[in-house]
Amino acid sequence: MRIDQLVPAYHRGDAIGDEACELRGFLRGRGYESEIYCLTRDRGLEDQSRLFFDEFPPPGPADITILHFALPSPLTQGLIKLRSKKAIIYHNITPAEFFADLNPEMARLSRLGRFELESLQPHVDLSLADSEFNRLELAQLGYRNTHVFPLFVDFAKYGKPMSRFVHDLVRDERVNVLFVGRIAPNKRIENLIKVVFYYKKYISPLVRLIVVGKTNTFPSYYRSVVQMADEFYLKPEEIQFIGHVPDEEMFALYKAADVFVSLSEHEGFCLPLVESMIFDLPIIALASTAVPTTLGEAGILIRDNRPDRVAELVDLVVHDEGLKAKLVESGRRELRKFKAFKREEFLLRELGGL
Repeated sequence: MRIDQLVPAYHRGDAIGDEACELRGFLRGRGYESEIYCLTRDRGLEDQSRLFFDEFPPPGPADITILHFALPSPLTQGLIKLRSKKAIIYHNITPAEFFADLNPEMARLSRLGRFELESLQPHVDLSLADSEFNRLELAQLGYRNTHVFPLFVDFAKYGKPMSRFVHDLVRDERVNVLFVGRIAPNKRIENLIKVVFYYKKYISPLVRLIVVGKTNTFPSYYRSVVQMADEFYLKPEEIQFIGHVPDEEMFALYKAADVFVSLSEHEGFCLPLVESMIFDLPIIALASTAVPTTLGEAGILIRDNRPDRVAELVDLVVHDEGLKAKLVESGRRELRKFKAFKREEFLLRELGGL
């Protein structure tokens, strides 16, 4: 029996690619034939994947094919045409309205992705989503047999050494406010800038916003937030766009930070929340989309993103040692619950019921 996975783009270090690789290893360990098929892949991953249109042998009715769905691709129609039993793991699509004014092509792809997601509904036997928010989206579209299947997190990698140089570079007298995520309109980086501006002007000039994440996905948006920081008279030592960095540097920034703040208005899961728990970093996050269920009882959920209120809350979290200790402990408890879920065994049970 074959249990194959379809991934539009197979990237090294990508959350979806890492999950597909981990699941393939588990399935092979249980005696199943299992491959990852993709449309494109990073150089060096040729031995770890197969090209869907060139190398995918037609499966039989007893086989199972799993599509990781996060963007539109020819794999949607490819899955529909197969004779195998079908499952999807839904990783969410950011709504088009976040991109319409900045990137019409990205908005078009978002709308197309939503259309393809709807078109898959009658053909899917098992519907998995990496958050309750995503599961509800599937249920609202009429998908049957829906379940939460939390995102794979490779906890072992977070025990690797950090960059001492990067840590010491930013671990000074300033309050370090950290955000991790690509520079995209739904992340609302402009609201983080307003928070730091208020903090600098009314609470203390010793503050720094550190934003870690790709800057080239939405160049015009990135330029706009850089310009905004300049118009708010924030100096390079007060706001730093780090870009995409190696793991050892990212770990250093988590450890050097005083608080993680997310004012993002759309998240399908939000892995940096889990990463903050791993590094005992207190969290303040806007209660939007998947954030409340990913955060659970860890951190502070806010309903109001007014810059003054968020800045005052940042100051309270950073300087109230009792509150900070409670937040760290709540993060550890939530992390234990996350780790306790036997995701691979759960998947095998659900696949066995098809």
